[in-house]
Amino acid sequence: MPKVNWVKLVIAAVLMVIVGMVINNISAMMDMRHYMNPAYCQVWSKIMMPNAGPPPIEFFCWSLGLSFIAALLFGWVYNVLKAAVPGSGVLIKGFWYGVLVFLVGSLPGMFSLYLLINLPRSLIASWTISGFVIAVVDGCIVAWLIK
Repeated sequence: MPKVNWVKLVIAAVLMVIVGMVINNISAMMDMRHYMNPAYCQVWSKIMMPNAGPPPIEFFCWSLGLSFIAALLFGWVYNVLKAAVPGSGVLIKGFWYGVLVFLVGSLPGMFSLYLLINLPRSLIASWTISGFVIAVVDGCIVAWLIK
């Protein structure tokens, strides 16, 4: 197994969390009509919406912490698999790594959401698109820092 440069991995994880938060917040602003719709109030977790109104600070703390852990895993897996990721340049490898993670991780999860949770198709589509963008940008960040 390749040696891990933990400093670069942590830096990559912090950058990925920032990118994810920015993209997710832009997406949330664009999809706010779904979050405010009383028909979907029961769908949201009690961590995100314990009552009507914006999410409490605890939600953002959980979100940051879990996003950081996920980003560390994303980067660590890239470190293990980087020799097998297609492409010759760093950004091309990062792009393809992001696409591959999206295809095997995010996309099946979105299919499950569509089948199991009563959410509007447009919201799931928006989450899918933002998930793709985040995965590709994260792939480029991690490939750039973990060469």
